[in-house]
Amino acid sequence: MSKKKNTLLVVDAEPQTRKMLDIVLDAAEFTVEECLTGKEATRLSVSLKPDLILLDLNLPDMNGNDVITSVRSWSSVPIIVLTARSTSQDAVTALNLGADDYVTKPFNMSVLEARINANLRQSAIREVGEPDLTNGPLRMDLVRHQVYMDGKLIAFTPKEYDLLRYFLVHCGKMLTHKELLKEVWGNAHGEDTQYLRVFIGQIREKIEVTASIPLMITTEQGIGYRMEFMDPPKLRRQGDGQA
Repeated sequence: MSKKKNTLLVVDAEPQTRKMLDIVLDAAEFTVEECLTGKEATRLSVSLKPDLILLDLNLPDMNGNDVITSVRSWSSVPIIVLTARSTSQDAVTALNLGADDYVTKPFNMSVLEARINANLRQSAIREVGEPDLTNGPLRMDLVRHQVYMDGKLIAFTPKEYDLLRYFLVHCGKMLTHKELLKEVWGNAHGEDTQYLRVFIGQIREKIEVTASIPLMITTEQGIGYRMEFMDPPKLRRQGDGQA
């Protein structure tokens, strides 16, 4: 079964537009969340932490530009404006407030999907300097939310992905139990070391030659874990014909 990739928040009061976007974007394997108002959009942008927001300017409770201003006060999440307003001044205002792109209705879905992917890629580059993270045979595609070992796609749950991503971003650094729990799960799980141990074990089963003798994610007893720098020939998948 294919895994959904990035989460998109669609903010639009028009049922027809939401339905069309939901069908097309779901088929493109995006996770789609919807809302109708600016107030709800602001709340969901905090709780969901979407990877990208598709925002109509004509909302029933406020101007979409106010949503851009609110979100930009704390987040750099990509925002693509989708609107029937077609004047250059409307576009300039939205872009100056912090929108990343501006698409007028009616729009071509293929073009919109291309712009979504382009903005997701730029967001990944801004965050870590490149759209992929690699360590030896391990590669993480930050745009498609996919993980590869020796070129083979490996299925990861969302939390496993988030945890592995944190390890890759901080490759070579000793990460404490508390830091990992706080950054990946939030403050509420700050002391759940057993919870963390379970997820580390699940990831090791997927990326280590022998999970019980880990070479990539090593343990510092009583402190935390470290992702070791790996050379491509050093780690091989099970079943590759090596003795």
